[in-house]
Parts: sequence; C-alpha cells; structure tokens
Amino acid sequence: MTRTILITGAAGGIGRAAVALFTQKGWRVIGVDRSDFGADFPGNGLFIRSDIARAEEMEGIFEKVKAVTDSLDALVNNAAVQVAKPLVETSVEEWDAVMAANLRSVFLGVKLAHPLLKAGKGGSIVNVSSVHAVQTSANIAAYAASKGGLLALTRAMAIEFAPDNIRVNAILPGAVDTPMLRAGLGRGHAGHGDMQERLDNLARKTVNGRVGTPAEIANAIYFLADAEQSSFMTGQSMIVDGGATARLSTE
Repeated sequence: MTRTILITGAAGGIGRAAVALFTQKGWRVIGVDRSDFGADFPGNGLFIRSDIARAEEMEGIFEKVKAVTDSLDALVNNAAVQVAKPLVETSVEEWDAVMAANLRSVFLGVKLAHPLLKAGKGGSIVNVSSVHAVQTSANIAAYAASKGGLLALTRAMAIEFAPDNIRVNAILPGAVDTPMLRAGLGRGHAGHGDMQERLDNLARKTVNGRVGTPAEIANAIYFLADAEQSSFMTGQSMIVDGGATARLSTE
C-alpha cells in the first residue's frame, strides 16, 4: 500500500531532496511551498503553491489535501524563513513573520493534519528545527527563538499524540548547502570573502570538515518518518551537523 506524506517548504533545498527521496522510496508526496516547484514535481503526487505563514491559507491547503487522500502517514514541517540582522534592528513585523512561518505554521498545520494522521491509524510528524535551537550566533535571534520553540512544541505534541499512535520528532540540521544557508552567509560568521571562501570557512568549523548536503538531511528525515526504522522514538531532537555542536567554541 502506498504511503502518503505532506512536506512543507518543498521547493527549498532540503524540501526538494526530501520530495525526491520519499518518491524514490515509493511514497506519494504532497508538497507545499510559496515558491513554484517547477515542472518536475512527481507525477503521482500533488504540489500546492501556498504560503503557510498566512493562517487564512492553511484551511485551503488541507481542503486540497483531503481531495486527494483520506489519510496521511507522515507530515514534515520543513518550511522556514530566516531574518539575519541584530536583535535591536529587527522590527516587530520581521519578528512576527519569522514566528508565523517557522512556529505558528507548525501549530496550525498539525491541528489540520491530525485527523488525517489518525485516520491512517497513526503516523509520524517530523519538525525541521535547526542547530540554532541549541547553539546559536549573533544576528539571528528571531530564527533561533522560533527553532527553539519548535523543540518544546515537538515534546508537547509527542505527549498529546501518543494515544493516537502518532510519533513526533525534530531534526536539527547544521550547516547544509541550501539557498537559505548561502543567503545567510552575509552575517560575517564565515568571513567576508566570496561565496566559496565563506562556505570553505564554514566547513572548517565542523568536525568532519565539510558542509552537509540536502540529501543527507533528507535521509535523516526519512529515518524519523519511517515507522520501521524509528518506531520507538518520539519527542526527540536529532542533531545532524557534521559534529559542529560537539566541539567547544573556545577550541
């Protein structure tokens, strides 16, 4: 029987890799993103262009989901935005935009997905957080706060949804070569050379000496989504960062 998954932020770096992997593994993928995916979205799936940061659009998304499936086996809350600037220069509008996209969207999406997950006799929710939830840097406070909040929400949902056989876990990617990572390299934390120099500087700060690939994060998401591989895991936060958080910052 074909399993069905909903992935938000499907047109981004990690999202595209997840869409490709789950499709390859035989799942039917429903993707959501505010940006276009392009013509190569899997033919047996469904792509919905919509902005999950807009609460009023969430109902419409799930009406479209319910038109193609009665149940979901997994939900990947991957969509996010990042504002990279000093806290004192961050406006209320920017703060709210980050919280709406990264945190409120998960709360609303899970409420709407819950009946579909329950209808499938349970399933898995994977929340894509960030290493910024546990170790952060300057000029990214709103993003770090939203991702930290996502870890607490993950634990709370795991407890509430356990009776419905729904597992909820979070993945915390470190430096992964995505459009979001490249856009954020202007903060100065990876030097001020050209893009390749900044990526190389960032790579040297990980333990294994390189930046991750979206496919590597997709594999970890698959592990958490797949009931066979992670059936006894719920309420957990899994860091996938090339060892970056293992090393003392003073070393």
